[in-house]
Amino acid sequence: MRVWIDITGPAHVLVFRPLVDVLRARGAEVEITTREFSQNVELLRLHGMEATVVGTHGGRSRVVKTTTMVTRLGALVRWARHRRFDVALAHASHHLTMAARALRIPSGTTFDYEYATVQHQLGCRAANVVLVPEAIPPERLARYGVRPPKLHRYPGLKEEYYLSDFEPDDAVLDRLELDRKRVLVVVRTPSDYALYHRNPSPLFPGLLEQLGRDESVQAVVLARTPEQRAEIVARRLPSLAVPEHAVDAQSLIALSDLVVSAGGTMNREAVALGIPVYTTFGGRIGAVDEALLAEGRLRQLTDPGELRLVKREAGGGERVRRDPSVFLDLLLPV
Repeated sequence: MRVWIDITGPAHVLVFRPLVDVLRARGAEVEITTREFSQNVELLRLHGMEATVVGTHGGRSRVVKTTTMVTRLGALVRWARHRRFDVALAHASHHLTMAARALRIPSGTTFDYEYATVQHQLGCRAANVVLVPEAIPPERLARYGVRPPKLHRYPGLKEEYYLSDFEPDDAVLDRLELDRKRVLVVVRTPSDYALYHRNPSPLFPGLLEQLGRDESVQAVVLARTPEQRAEIVARRLPSLAVPEHAVDAQSLIALSDLVVSAGGTMNREAVALGIPVYTTFGGRIGAVDEALLAEGRLRQLTDPGELRLVKREAGGGERVRRDPSVFLDLLLPV
């Protein structure tokens, strides 16, 4: 079986790493495409995954996004046309499902945030299989043309599948020259380039100021773009470390005392690894996070002063590990 995977965002590298391993163990040939955006290419290399770069991100402008989508869609069709793929897989890449539909390749896509409306209207209608967490009510997906038998659902969090074999490497602390005696906080910036997240949390500047001036804290801020990183570095806050390149973020999270993130994936990675986590997400809360907030596994930050900045007891909370081959079998459209 020949499998095509398209990676459009950094989190998708993590989702597909174990799935690629399972596919290849089953004898499948896998080829990966990606786009020049954020830390996609760096993370693919970090995880030992080769990919062909096709296109770039459209930025914040809706007009440029549309133009870029059309351009990249055409480039993907041309790239894949003679490669004789049997299936195509994506994490919310409407580029892939639309290109696969044009080439009559069965496709499966997965996501865990149901309010990326434009993306899902395009990607879900073109896909043969749409895989989502059980936490998302099916009626929220009907407007995207997603109903059984197209609709597949999985228990738990996607992070519990792709982190199933993960064990933290504390060398990441030394590589970043972090002080192990201080309270380690991992911070993820807002995805303020995304169409579904037009209003970044107003808490974020104050959060950086508080953490960055606290001598008992070592806060690692994981910026999404070079522009975000430059703006944060320009603040010259002494307790902030802002890595220039992609890092082993999962090890950093697992070794941290606290995570504060404006992005869903890092929030749920912390939950899956048993680490205390606060969300500053400025968009509409999806069903997965609604459930985690109700269960107390995720907390909404309304004031930076609410953070409990203390060293965490060794061991952390309980982890849930799930078999990624189960996830893969639900995603495959054949």
